[in-house]
Amino acid sequence: MSSLRSLYSNGDRPELKTNMNVDYVIQYKIPSDRAEAEAGFTQLIEALTRVGLATEVRNGDESSLLVFVKVASEKHLTNHIYRERVQDWLYGVRINAPDKDVGKEFANHSISEAERLRTVYLLITKPKNEGGAGITPKIGQWKYVISIFPLHNHAFNRQWIKQWSTKYFLNEQDLDQIRDKFGESVAFYFAFVQSYFAFLLFPAAFGFGAWLILGRYSWFYAFVNSLWSVVFFEWWKKKEVDLAVQWGVRGVSRIQRPRTQFKWDHEKADPVTGEAVKVYPPVKRLQTQLLQIPFALGCLAILGALYVFCFSIEIFLSEIYNGPFKSYLTFTPTLILTGAIPTLSTILSNFAEKLTDMENYETIDAHQAALVRKIFIINFITSYTPLFLSAFVYMPFGNLLVPYLDVFKITAEKLSSEKSITTQEFRINPNRLKTQMIYFTVTAQVVNFALEVVVPYVKRKAFKEVGKVQSKGKATAVNDVAEEHAFLERVRNEAQLDTYDVTGDYREMVVQFGYLSLFSAIWPLTPVCFLINNWFELRSDALKIAVSSQRPIPWRADSIGPWLNALGFLSWFGSLVSSAIIYLFSNDAEGPGGDPSNIAGWGLLLSMLLSEHVYLAAQFAVRYALSQMDSPGLQKERAERFAMRKQLLEESLGPDVTEKPLPPTAQAGEKITRESLEEEARRISTHGGGTPEQLFWLRQQGMDETIQIGRRWISQMKVTKD
Repeated sequence: MSSLRSLYSNGDRPELKTNMNVDYVIQYKIPSDRAEAEAGFTQLIEALTRVGLATEVRNGDESSLLVFVKVASEKHLTNHIYRERVQDWLYGVRINAPDKDVGKEFANHSISEAERLRTVYLLITKPKNEGGAGITPKIGQWKYVISIFPLHNHAFNRQWIKQWSTKYFLNEQDLDQIRDKFGESVAFYFAFVQSYFAFLLFPAAFGFGAWLILGRYSWFYAFVNSLWSVVFFEWWKKKEVDLAVQWGVRGVSRIQRPRTQFKWDHEKADPVTGEAVKVYPPVKRLQTQLLQIPFALGCLAILGALYVFCFSIEIFLSEIYNGPFKSYLTFTPTLILTGAIPTLSTILSNFAEKLTDMENYETIDAHQAALVRKIFIINFITSYTPLFLSAFVYMPFGNLLVPYLDVFKITAEKLSSEKSITTQEFRINPNRLKTQMIYFTVTAQVVNFALEVVVPYVKRKAFKEVGKVQSKGKATAVNDVAEEHAFLERVRNEAQLDTYDVTGDYREMVVQFGYLSLFSAIWPLTPVCFLINNWFELRSDALKIAVSSQRPIPWRADSIGPWLNALGFLSWFGSLVSSAIIYLFSNDAEGPGGDPSNIAGWGLLLSMLLSEHVYLAAQFAVRYALSQMDSPGLQKERAERFAMRKQLLEESLGPDVTEKPLPPTAQAGEKITRESLEEEARRISTHGGGTPEQLFWLRQQGMDETIQIGRRWISQMKVTKD
């Protein structure tokens, strides 16, 4: 639980220069029952040993052990990696089959750090019937296995943070380094954020110009912003395919990782392979999936009710109430939301996880995709509801709703010693939407940065001090060998770090993209703020991985997963919301002025419908234009496919047959024809007679005779004028 300065300010710390050839560390919690603790530990070591893993055990904290794991035989590891590469070829992930000579294969395509760590992790966690140890942390017989994590490569981390702190843009080499160290899943996230950051340069420059010249609620800015979101979304879809090809993982999502918690209903024979497969009836899963509808409605009702309640209090206190302590009371809604929203979000997220568990997916990927969809619903409501209420409730219907806020006045009079509460005349606040957008694009981003970087650091420091106080007088490192002590202390610190989850970082970026595509017409400087924020975000996320989190498991991926669908939805929905906002507010900053009679419903619907059709037309045009463009990844794929076809032809037909034929000539053709005719004539004379078909082709002996006879017939014919 060290800071960046304590880790990397002194480059001579020997414990940071080596991982002792450790692949993984398993933290084993010692239960109070000594017999149970010993039995569980024995089972753990035996399970690891059976799959060819060597182990060493050391003291953890006062209630846990640290089991260090590495592959006992490098040959055993290369065999597993070679089988994985063959599997990739069979599933179409890689075009060329691995070389039949294993040594030559690994000489041409070396094993990356991520590939090694992923293979070892699968050896530890895969089910026993698939060749793994079947160890699943915190589940079943392995409930005392707290975590399984690889150790950080601090030499790389130090160089990584130093390089990125001096760069404005990341290049392909930077992304390749992330892929080799942390896997394609993390690399895709950084590639996405880097691409998003680069694409923000245009809307940031245009938004700054629009802020100076066009002002708020400009239809031209909204149109350009919507077109930009289409271009970025379609370009990224092409880009992630290109990256997947370059990284050799295109289609890897077809290789699904089985989920240990899957509960099958019955077994049946696979109609293709004849193998027994575990089946969970789709109808049962569909019945559970239908619960997503009441789940979404429930989230909307609970979170929406809280927002409406706080929204009403805020309007009353800031724009109607004029009594004592007003300057303090206006913070009441903020305090309520600050305390209630995280709590409700956590409760709803936990419920989403339980609902996803009930849906009982066979694979980890399907389970994760279903969970992400539910998390996106929760974040959509919590992130955008305040702006929707202001734009489509407060501004159009404010004057009609104010009388209902008297309930707060009556309540305040009952709670106050004063007989009457002083109020003022209600007027629509035309700057309310702008103020909210500034909060979400500036203040909220700064707060989020602090929560990601500062708070974890303070929390680690506080826990470390508490640990020192609690362990005062206890010799936790009494059994450490002197030359191992510094290294073991480092491992103990890493064991206490949080697990890195790239889903949280994706969620943050997608929510930000939603603010840009849905509401940036309110404040054109929105992309400028996001551009600045994302420069720091890239580096803070790198810092979070290197310092604040355990090293992530280097999983493979061929895209950003279900978040791509979320981006597409926000891009499309943004065209509708932006057009509605422009229609309501383009003529007057106050919009309808709190009176819905000023709104022409047909005009609002027509503008939204027209905007959607323009969006779909632009999407079709952009998609077609991008499909005509080539890319390095697709060129590489075509080159590999061409080489594969050529190799297969040479192996099947031989190099002589597959050589490019010489240009045909009359002499070469005549030679072939005359030889075949002479051979046919000899065969007929040997067997005697000949069929009419055979004799038909023996009337003229070669090209010269055919030309001579044809010319004679032409000269004998009477030519008629047309």
